[in-house]
Amino acid sequence: MGCNSKDAELAADVLLKADLRGIDSHGVARLIGYVRLWDKKRINTKPEIKIIHETPSTATVDGDGGLGLVVAPFAMKIAIKKAEECGSGWVAVKNSNHFGIAGYHALMAVEKEMIGMAMTNASPLVTPTFSKERMLGTNPICYTFPAGEYPPIVIDMATSTAANGKLEVAERKNLAIPSGWVQDAKGNPSVNAAELKAGGSLLPLGGDRDHGSHKGFALSSAVDIFSAVLSGANYGPWVPPFVPYLDLVNDLPGEGIGHFVGAWRIDGFRPIADYKKNIDQWIHRFKHASKIDDSQGVVIPGEPEYKAELINRVKGIPLVKSVQNDLDELAQRFNLETL
Repeated sequence: MGCNSKDAELAADVLLKADLRGIDSHGVARLIGYVRLWDKKRINTKPEIKIIHETPSTATVDGDGGLGLVVAPFAMKIAIKKAEECGSGWVAVKNSNHFGIAGYHALMAVEKEMIGMAMTNASPLVTPTFSKERMLGTNPICYTFPAGEYPPIVIDMATSTAANGKLEVAERKNLAIPSGWVQDAKGNPSVNAAELKAGGSLLPLGGDRDHGSHKGFALSSAVDIFSAVLSGANYGPWVPPFVPYLDLVNDLPGEGIGHFVGAWRIDGFRPIADYKKNIDQWIHRFKHASKIDDSQGVVIPGEPEYKAELINRVKGIPLVKSVQNDLDELAQRFNLETL
């Protein structure tokens, strides 16, 4: 597409990390989507990413329409550097694109023995509580906490009941989705994985008012404001869509989509060794909480993905046929060899 080799390798690494961790909704299955945006001249493969505003502990970055897979790590490096100097660092990003899994960027802080955070707004596919209009994205939030003897805690979650990628996975496998994930264009519950293409919408975390969807709406709103209102990106229903069945709207209030990343130095609060002793005790105690039955114990956030990566690094990453077909199509288009 025209990326330099460094950016291309970084973008590939972000996508592969998702697949390694078992998050196949955000892995190489997304590659064809980035090419589609490039075809529409919505991705700049040679961006001049730069800081446009900053203080000692904060900054705003202009991604120059680049791949979010490249822009977000650029911003996270700034946040980490500011945290090294000030104790914490916070970076808002505008004029970017879809950035893959939030966990990749937040885990960059863990490598420096810091707590990491990453969030982004996204294609308007989610309806607020009591509405049938698509106003917000799945707007993920991720927090990462380093540990000592245990793998890091990775809280990486959409603020909708399900990420859109999970619907795409279900659709590729011709499966129904659980009730409470989506509603149709009239606001009625649906289990059709392709409902969004027919004008339906994802539901906020909680599904409905009785199960706390107003809380999911509130969390998604916070992500939208941090990522876009604070940075100068587009927000709410104006966010440029990643999905092919939504069109870019006119009269955009900002530039591109927005991200927000942060890093905290643990030794800005207490000695790292003391923290690690306590976080390991926290993990151990929760993993040994009394079970309802013998089939399942408490799962620490990030634990399934950590185990999936251990397996996939040995056995390889499984691909469904439709994703393989997409990759073969791209390989043919760009004159690349396939296995």
